[in-house]
Amino acid sequence: MRLRKILTVAVAVGALFTALTVAPAQAATEVKMILWPGPEGEAMQKVVDAYNAGQGKKDGVVVKQVLLSRDNTFAKEAALMKAKSSEYDIYFTASYLVGQHAPYLSEIKGVNDKLYLKASIDGLKVNKKQMALPLDTSLHFMYYRTDLVSSLSSAANTAKYKEISKTVLGKELSPNTNPETWSWDDALATAAFFTQKYNPDSPTKYGYALPAKNLLYNTMIWNDVLWGLGGNWYKNGKPSINTAAGKAAINVYRTIYTKELTSPDSSQWEYAETNAALTSGNAMMGLQWNAAYSELSTTGATSGKVGIAVPPGKGQRTHFHALAVGLNKYSKNQAAAQKWMKHLATVNAMKNYAAAGGVPSMPTILKTMVSTNASFANIITYAGKYGYAEAGGPREFDIYAKLAEVLSPAWVGQKTAEEVAGAADAALKSLRK
Repeated sequence: MRLRKILTVAVAVGALFTALTVAPAQAATEVKMILWPGPEGEAMQKVVDAYNAGQGKKDGVVVKQVLLSRDNTFAKEAALMKAKSSEYDIYFTASYLVGQHAPYLSEIKGVNDKLYLKASIDGLKVNKKQMALPLDTSLHFMYYRTDLVSSLSSAANTAKYKEISKTVLGKELSPNTNPETWSWDDALATAAFFTQKYNPDSPTKYGYALPAKNLLYNTMIWNDVLWGLGGNWYKNGKPSINTAAGKAAINVYRTIYTKELTSPDSSQWEYAETNAALTSGNAMMGLQWNAAYSELSTTGATSGKVGIAVPPGKGQRTHFHALAVGLNKYSKNQAAAQKWMKHLATVNAMKNYAAAGGVPSMPTILKTMVSTNASFANIITYAGKYGYAEAGGPREFDIYAKLAEVLSPAWVGQKTAEEVAGAADAALKSLRK
């Protein structure tokens, strides 16, 4: 019995000695980052996985990406911010939201501005402070079927084109086979020519894929029409939708829908439905986000046949914004989150992001990856030459949403441009206060 007690004590002392001399491995700090589902979230997961398996082990950090609803991500974040929640360490934001998010974010220091497109960096500064780190560059292309546009050069098609443009637009136009120089009349006439209602021989049922759903992101696309026709949200500080340019821009969409150049279902279309209309061969062209190029250039009817042009108009302008991530001011893991953000700001991390389908705001990466994504060359040119940002201040996000609500009934012919333009100006005025 005495021997057993001695052995028991010896084992206990040995275990205690081992526990005191061998320090347990330190657990990694978990950093929770919000993003939204879609091409951005899918691409970012590849970067997260690589970090967790490599640099994250050295940093003592493990990143967990949380994908919220694409429609409600920012609404959920707003509630979290208002509550000063520490549940998530990094918020998803954008240049059109950073002014609203800034009070809840920590300033990001040490960012190398020279690595990024200037517009993406500048758009994420508030009071000259960098409040978010750029991820994707977002702007718009006019996508079109190259094989169909080239067919317009035949004499038979020229005569038919003139006849159809006269019927639909009230003016006789000749085909313009260079979409990079299209006016909106050129675009509408071409859409009509490739709509079977007016041209039974058209290989596509509709000429245009119109994202006309009451959705704030669709307002961003419509703004290209407004800016391209010389309009703006404000002129000399006053709302200016109820102007000749504003009403003309509304009527471009209204013409597309009421003349049946697009599917009647397009009143409920956004990003995915617009892509589907083009890749299925149901429509031959449409304004769409640059992120769609990867799908459109490799899928269905547009595979190997999709062309890119600047949005039509005398002004030829494209909305530009940067998607981004910002550090939650109330995070309890600020140091760990900053290590992850530092990694995200490297060229290598963004190369991985681009390879996985992201569109980073770094020109050096875009230039070197043109062979894998031809649209990257256009992004650099368009961002600098045609890009604009709608300076709506802290309420910019709300302005997009309100304009979609007010204007979309006119986009789909339920109201006239005259009926909604005044209401749009009233909304702009109230939201600018």
